[in-house]
Amino acid sequence: MHVLVTGAAGMIGVKLVARLLAEGALGRRAITRLTLHDVVEPAAPAGASVPVETIAADIGDPATAARLIAARPDVVFHLAAIVSGEAEADFEKGYRINLDGTRALLEEIRLAGEGYRPRVVFASSVAVFGAPLPEPVPEDQALTPLTSYGTQKAIGELLLADYTRRGFLDGIGIRLPTICVRPGKPNKAASGFFSGIIREPLAGIEAVLPVSEDVRHWFASPRAAVGFLVHAAVLDGEAVGPRRTLDMPGVAATVGEQIEALRRVAGDAAVARIRREPDPTIARIIAGWPRAFAPERALALGFRAETSFEEIVRAHVEDELGGRLPT
Repeated sequence: MHVLVTGAAGMIGVKLVARLLAEGALGRRAITRLTLHDVVEPAAPAGASVPVETIAADIGDPATAARLIAARPDVVFHLAAIVSGEAEADFEKGYRINLDGTRALLEEIRLAGEGYRPRVVFASSVAVFGAPLPEPVPEDQALTPLTSYGTQKAIGELLLADYTRRGFLDGIGIRLPTICVRPGKPNKAASGFFSGIIREPLAGIEAVLPVSEDVRHWFASPRAAVGFLVHAAVLDGEAVGPRRTLDMPGVAATVGEQIEALRRVAGDAAVARIRREPDPTIARIIAGWPRAFAPERALALGFRAETSFEEIVRAHVEDELGGRLPT
């Protein structure tokens, strides 16, 4: 089986590739080849047991999609995107990467020739929903994005469903919660502070909190996100039905509950490293996002996530800090 991962140099992409190589298979099919794409060249995994090709190219360039699909990969994980804050700040770039890049990829699959129908796993977002929203958000909630990023992801979901309906591909979309705790350096996502207020204190440095502690949001760990992607790749498409994108499970927690989970794991000293610095722009963007879901279809289909925010914090300590807390 040939697997293509777009956005493979990103945090989730790196973790997904590591898991694919560790397991060596998707479902009952052995992985025989990997193609890793990003705008910067992904690092070739050391000691890979299968051939790995790395490609550095702009997904917004139509020639990139043609290059990626030329070898007719069996499974496509489409993770390549720019994040919410950047898509809001740069309108043209957001649509070129998040929409035009997705459309070009799907079109190349359609044009690849008869008999080619790969599984395409599309990483969408809860940003496809916008206030006012019921709590929890039900399975049949209409898509009402209030940001350019959410709009781009919503259009991508509709394209995925239509290309699947027409038989060009077999698509599954997963609406990821905010992934927390993200390792590494902060990115330009409006939601980045949700990770920052945990990650930085655990690393012994100060973090900035731009919103109030009563802000409530929907979270899952990077570990859970990789699990969602792998499960989506092997899921029975017939069981999913015509609504091809699913709300992923997660944990609903307020910022205050995040902070208390940090306190339980790492103590008062870690919490003391959080500095309040209100940012009206971030607060406005976050205010329109959903706060909790009832992901009954995803749970029935076997998707799983953490059940408390403390579990999410402990997963970060285990996976990124080697189980050790700062002294």
